[in-house]
Amino acid sequence: MSFTFNTTKSIVNAPNSSLNLAQYCQNLNITKVLLVTDPGIVKLGLHQKMLASLEASTLDYVLFSEVEVDPPMGVIENALSFAKQHQIDGVVGLGGGSSLDTAKLIAALTYSSQTLDQVFGVDKLLHKRLPLIQIPTTAGTGSEVTPISIVTTGEAMKMGIVSSVLLPDIALLDASLTVNLPPHITAATGIDAMVHAIEAYTSNIKKNPYSDMLAIEALKLMSKNIQQAVHQGSDLQARANMMLGATMAGQAFANAPVAAVHALAYPLGGHYHIPHGLSNSLVLPHVLKFNAPAAAPLYAQLADIIIPNIASSLTTAEEKTAAFIQYLEDLITNLNLPNRLASLDIPESALTMLAKDALKQERLLVNNPRPMKEADILSIYHAAF
Repeated sequence: MSFTFNTTKSIVNAPNSSLNLAQYCQNLNITKVLLVTDPGIVKLGLHQKMLASLEASTLDYVLFSEVEVDPPMGVIENALSFAKQHQIDGVVGLGGGSSLDTAKLIAALTYSSQTLDQVFGVDKLLHKRLPLIQIPTTAGTGSEVTPISIVTTGEAMKMGIVSSVLLPDIALLDASLTVNLPPHITAATGIDAMVHAIEAYTSNIKKNPYSDMLAIEALKLMSKNIQQAVHQGSDLQARANMMLGATMAGQAFANAPVAAVHALAYPLGGHYHIPHGLSNSLVLPHVLKFNAPAAAPLYAQLADIIIPNIASSLTTAEEKTAAFIQYLEDLITNLNLPNRLASLDIPESALTMLAKDALKQERLLVNNPRPMKEADILSIYHAAF
């Protein structure tokens, strides 16, 4: 089997590791760092201890805190202008996927001859990036270990920039940053991470032994800890297990890419601003049911891992697949996440538009274990409605 596996150079998994941010910056020879985050992080004050670390050192720093959810091109371009104006020589991303994705692009493009609109797609980045540290504040996107940035183009379309240049130097996994996350965000981001692992394990083209190993371990950790992290949010060990699981899932799908669940989720976020993790959970069971004729043997293997007590009593791959999907449907309910598009005020008349947009996600659909046409996508949206 021929494959290539790439990931972040260094992963630090330790509560409060972000308090030593200055030292990690100095290890990368950064002298003026740009901390990239969003207004929500600033409001919560999650960045303050990191700023204290920088202020206690000889490092200079500037703060860019205007990242928006599903960042549009304008936000990225403003951040690039800000970074160049302040002559930074290193970048730290702090927050959820939007902040981390923005930080990657700042590191890659601040001093590049390329513009943002020239690098959409796969392997379009031509130059080295600035030193980059990523600090996630959710256990979900895995962006701290992926070579991908997602940008909103136009009013509703999301496009990806994919390049190994975007892989950070260091990922700091500090679970203490997630302790005060609201339950609904913990739930949605946790499901997002589980989808990463499931889709990596069944990825049609680049599935490999390393991605499989990481996806399995990620699902073990997250399936055992997600309900505790949601319903008992102060449990630091459950939070740490979710964060490590999300990072492992990120490593898996960075090398064995995600597929139709994400392809159908993106239009929901683009048109209706539904958070990405929730968009995934809304379509997840219905995509799995569509994929079952092609992916049942793999779903059955995941059932053996996640629900061994149930799966051991079943004999066929089809029975185990059905139990696996039912487990996920029940989990979404137990996490108090909405499970119908209609409950989020999405009109049934919009489903055709959503299906046409999802079909444009060719970069993702090519990874799906079962080929999908527009009519199939529309039927899945109807099932989720």
